Amino acid sequence: MTITVYSKPACVQCTATTRALAARGLDYEVIDLTEDEAAFAHVAGLGYRQAPVVVAGEEHWAGFRPDLIGRLA
Repeated sequence: MTITVYSKPACVQCTATTRALAARGLDYEVIDLTEDEAAFAHVAGLGYRQAPVVVAGEEHWAGFRPDLIGRLA
């Protein structure tokens, strides 16, 4: 399963999300929404207006969600 974290600089919830993923040994890719217009459009198309947005396989969510991260491990 591919895990992508759409993030932005100085985002506390984004940092918490990537730390939680790393702590569980999960591989992930981080995409900076402030530098990638296509990624920003993709996230907006999913209906999100806040960061981080995590896309894990068919599942996606916004914000720091340790409950959902735990289900990925």
